[in-house]
Amino acid sequence: MRLCLSCFSLALCLGASLLAGAAEEPFRPEQGKFPPLDKSVAYRGELVFVDHATRRGSLRVEFKSEFFRSPPTPFAMLPYGMVRYHGAPADLRDIPIGTIMNIRAFLPPDPKNSSVVTTPNHWYPLPLENHAILIEDEPSLCLREGKTWKLKEVDLQNNQGLVLATRDSQDAAAAKEPEEKLTIDSTTRFWRGRESLSLADLVAEGTWPASGKKSLGGQSVLLGLIWKPCPDGIFVRYHISDVWLDDKATQRAIQSQTEVHKSLIRSRWMPAFVDKVEYGKFGRATATVTLFGGMDPSLYADFKKDGYTGAINGAENTLKHAGGSYGPAHMASQGTILEVIKTPGVAPMGSSGIQVRFETDLIIEGIRPGRVVRIRPSNWPKVYIPREEFLGEGAKIEDRFPKPDIFPIYR
Repeated sequence: MRLCLSCFSLALCLGASLLAGAAEEPFRPEQGKFPPLDKSVAYRGELVFVDHATRRGSLRVEFKSEFFRSPPTPFAMLPYGMVRYHGAPADLRDIPIGTIMNIRAFLPPDPKNSSVVTTPNHWYPLPLENHAILIEDEPSLCLREGKTWKLKEVDLQNNQGLVLATRDSQDAAAAKEPEEKLTIDSTTRFWRGRESLSLADLVAEGTWPASGKKSLGGQSVLLGLIWKPCPDGIFVRYHISDVWLDDKATQRAIQSQTEVHKSLIRSRWMPAFVDKVEYGKFGRATATVTLFGGMDPSLYADFKKDGYTGAINGAENTLKHAGGSYGPAHMASQGTILEVIKTPGVAPMGSSGIQVRFETDLIIEGIRPGRVVRIRPSNWPKVYIPREEFLGEGAKIEDRFPKPDIFPIYR
């Protein structure tokens, strides 16, 4: 009888949702265009799986009553989707499993070619919007939205315990967030200026108590959050992985991650949308592309006109290079950067607002309006990339993903 009542209640809720949604169709981004951020859905959860080569993964979405039992929800990065870690641009490969991530996502632009499925789950309130325009860890969210964590009290026993804290906003009109109890232990890292400290270091200098409670007076910090199993039957209580105690420590973390990402982009090339192609004779053409956003400014500054050369190559929506049997440079179109244009106004999220006009004497199939490409200026290194990050000649769309034979049986 209890199960029947539960099913009846669920049916009522679903019916109400359908009636509420009848007035407005769910927003679905258009292929080749940057969608408005205010149409996205926001949620957060624990990163439990990453397939960095195809820019997808799974989050255990925050679900208050049964968080640790809720099934992982797959997500995919939109081609222009941005990853941020420690307040800086990042790639999914940079994010440790278990990190609490905040996501802004849409329905897939083209469900048939999506790298993850969208399947309703009637037992858990999981979002159908699983194509991310932004996924960021806790420090990145706080830095972007002007928020900090205020540490109010710590209670320690045997080198572990609880911290009472609240997340505050610089915006006086913002809604006040509730206090949270967060776990802390000997694995937590503390960053102060150029120092890397442990919980034992803070205890030894008398900043924190060896045992018992101590008021922290609302100390303003940034926190890195993860999830780990918690005693006492608590399903949702996050763990503090990192504490940045001052601005100098924060800036060092930002700079370190920025350099990691700059190195990656220079070896994999800048992703972009093709806006238009002006065709000439005998394979000659001029392509105008919009560079994707969220990168360090120094990367955009490398694109210069007046005779600067480079290369452009077709890419798949996962940003894998398409074509060529030896990496992206094999089939890429060589050419000259004719013009670098800063479009007026504020660029939408996902776009840099920077257009590059690129002339080549060998246009290839992958360089068409609305398609994704990767482009490099000639001063970036010409290197070989791992085989799983590009599609060979004659590849089909299903070849984007690993197959069971990726794990061969050796006899």
